[in-house]
Amino acid sequence: MSVLLQTPLFDVHTKNNAKIVPFAGWQMPIDFGSVLQEHAWTRSKAGLFDVSHMAIIDLLADDAAEVVEKITPASLSTLAVGQMRYGLFTNDEGGTVDDFMATQLHDGLRIISNASRRDEVLAYLSEHVTQTDIAERKDLALVALQGPSSAEVLISLGLDVADMRFMTSKSLEVDGTAIEVSRSGYTGEDGFELAVPAGQAEQLALRLLDHEAVKPVGLGARDTLRLEAGLCLYGNDLDETVSPVEAGLRWTIGKDRRGEGSFAGSQRIISELLDGPSRKRFGLAPQGKRPVRHGDTLHDSEGQQIGVVSSGTFGPTVKAPIAMGFLPTSYALGDEVIAHVRGTKIPCLLTTLPFVSHNYCK
Repeated sequence: MSVLLQTPLFDVHTKNNAKIVPFAGWQMPIDFGSVLQEHAWTRSKAGLFDVSHMAIIDLLADDAAEVVEKITPASLSTLAVGQMRYGLFTNDEGGTVDDFMATQLHDGLRIISNASRRDEVLAYLSEHVTQTDIAERKDLALVALQGPSSAEVLISLGLDVADMRFMTSKSLEVDGTAIEVSRSGYTGEDGFELAVPAGQAEQLALRLLDHEAVKPVGLGARDTLRLEAGLCLYGNDLDETVSPVEAGLRWTIGKDRRGEGSFAGSQRIISELLDGPSRKRFGLAPQGKRPVRHGDTLHDSEGQQIGVVSSGTFGPTVKAPIAMGFLPTSYALGDEVIAHVRGTKIPCLLTTLPFVSHNYCK
């Protein structure tokens, strides 16, 4: 059995009474006492998340963004320095290798991808992004400060973020430490992600936690927050068989990329853009109080299986069960399907996403 890794903030987590669990090869905090309270705090104040387990990969070449476009339908070569874009790496079959966040640097492109897909992404980049230095930044830690008080907190530390907008990044400094700050995150709330030298991460985290508006938040609330925001999770809503169009992420496909067919899986993806996919991701509103979960099957009124739940939980903000799942495109919003959950049949209405409106600073 491989040894689980620890992030630079592991001691901070244990001192704050975190419940530590294995996650993608790391020891990570699932909560600090209450997922519900941490979720609500992030929606109303500012939650501090440790996301140092994620892969930070720098591609060092002037044309790195252009080269990476061979394996993603996202428009990256149009990014100016400091601009960010969410996208998907696609395989030759049009499925998803991983989803990622890209930032244009002065000397290349920074990719942040999922911890669970680190090896696959590094191998995929090494295969296709040739003649480009690929540097995994293990020297950096990554923390996310999410919630409506986030900007106020960072400003109190002397960080000039007031004029930043969603999906932008810039280099700043606090206490003599260089920090790359982006106005981004995966909760649906306004917030920031801060890349900091690993040796300085604990000091930064403690300074943030000293602020009365900040509390630590674990992976449990990170999942309920992203699901309320209608955001995909790799391994649940995305995998190597799911295309960007099926996942409801056609907006990640650059308009300038849709007719060129120069990216991996373009034949399938462009065909689905033109003719529609056979299935797609829907929001599900289970009727009653019992949540449905990832892997639960979806059935029509006659009992025939027609789909599957990809993500599901209880939504603390909406105070009701929420879920997402894949169904044939012949279904429409307002239709009812039946989830089979351990012998119980739960009616679910197809509903719009997100369940909670986004509060990005645009």
